[in-house]
Amino acid sequence: MQASELNYFKEILESRKEQIEKNINSVNSELHQLSNLELNDEGDHASVNNNSMVESAIVEQQTKELQEIENALTKIANGEYGICEMCEDEIGFQRLKVKPHAIYCIDCREIVEKSTK
Repeated sequence: MQASELNYFKEILESRKEQIEKNINSVNSELHQLSNLELNDEGDHASVNNNSMVESAIVEQQTKELQEIENALTKIANGEYGICEMCEDEIGFQRLKVKPHAIYCIDCREIVEKSTK
């Protein structure tokens, strides 16, 4: 992969990382505020619990994506970016444009998805 392509993906990954970190901090702050509310009835409790579960699921998913992004940034630094972890072929440019933190080429991703079902 050319240096200009690596820089392109590095900028995308760093931008997404920053966005996710802001989202996680915002959600954690919101969850903290919800936990400090004085709730008057069961409806309020149910509403807060529902919001907390949804927000926690979002944080969990974004934390996973953040780890994948950090892994991709490490691979860029080590010169290993864009290589499929299964077959060790290059991951296609178009696939990386769609998912810059992809660890599998499209063929291997399909194999992994089928084996986990």
